[in-house]
Amino acid sequence: MSDSSVTEQEGREEVAVPRPVTGEHDRGALPGVLSRLRSPRRPRFWFEILLIAVSYWTYSLIRNAVPEQKAEALRNADLIWWIEHHLGIDVEQSINHALNSVTWLIIGMNYYYATLHFIITIGVLVWLYRWHPGRYAAGRLVLFATTGVALLGYYLFPLAPPRLMSDGNFVDTVMVHHTWGSMASGDLKHMSNQYAAMPSMHIGWSLWCGLTIFALASVPWARVLGLLYPATTLLVIVATANHFWLDAVGGVLCLAFGFTVARAWYGALPYRLPRVVPARAPEPEPAAASCV
Repeated sequence: MSDSSVTEQEGREEVAVPRPVTGEHDRGALPGVLSRLRSPRRPRFWFEILLIAVSYWTYSLIRNAVPEQKAEALRNADLIWWIEHHLGIDVEQSINHALNSVTWLIIGMNYYYATLHFIITIGVLVWLYRWHPGRYAAGRLVLFATTGVALLGYYLFPLAPPRLMSDGNFVDTVMVHHTWGSMASGDLKHMSNQYAAMPSMHIGWSLWCGLTIFALASVPWARVLGLLYPATTLLVIVATANHFWLDAVGGVLCLAFGFTVARAWYGALPYRLPRVVPARAPEPEPAAASCV
């Protein structure tokens, strides 16, 4: 080999640099991050308590910040009542009057409306957290998305409950029986927007609870109770004149949206995810850079 050939070869070796290791690794980084975010994780207790508390506070703040458009809300109530009447499905007034005549029953329904909405929902969240940690985050996302989209309904379609209609001839069962049964009656009415009845989150939340219990409970009687809970809630919201039954339809649609969001994010419905969070395999060490 000549001296010139050796010089050229050495020159080529001197300018050779290591190939960067970005390439395919970087192109796969974003999907990898999204995959880790979407995969179920073991929930952390204090984080969940804080998240739920802040979320409910935010929901209440936004819901109650929606302008109480009384005139429009009453017009919308008249519209809903007119539609139901012409479709022959205006059963709320008959149920309201019939159950109001049974004092002990309607008083119980007043307290049911005021308390179980929160107690049962929190109880189901705790049950998921404790016994189905792999499904908890997805189930929580369904509930949060359902509640979030309901805020649009409160803003876009203010609606007075039947008990506030001027000529609806409905009985406000809380006022009549002097029970603490609604955040929108008596002195408590100043703490809650009375004209945010569509959609009904009593139905959205209770149906979420019922479906969760039905899908995951291991004993038949618990599954039956899970289905009875939203059905009973529907009867209660109508009997106490807090909602039209079409408000319940709005709550169901919001829940369907919540399930759609969770299905899109996790790739499966919450109940089809593993009960326990799978153990994470250690991530491989990045490949060492090599020279060409």
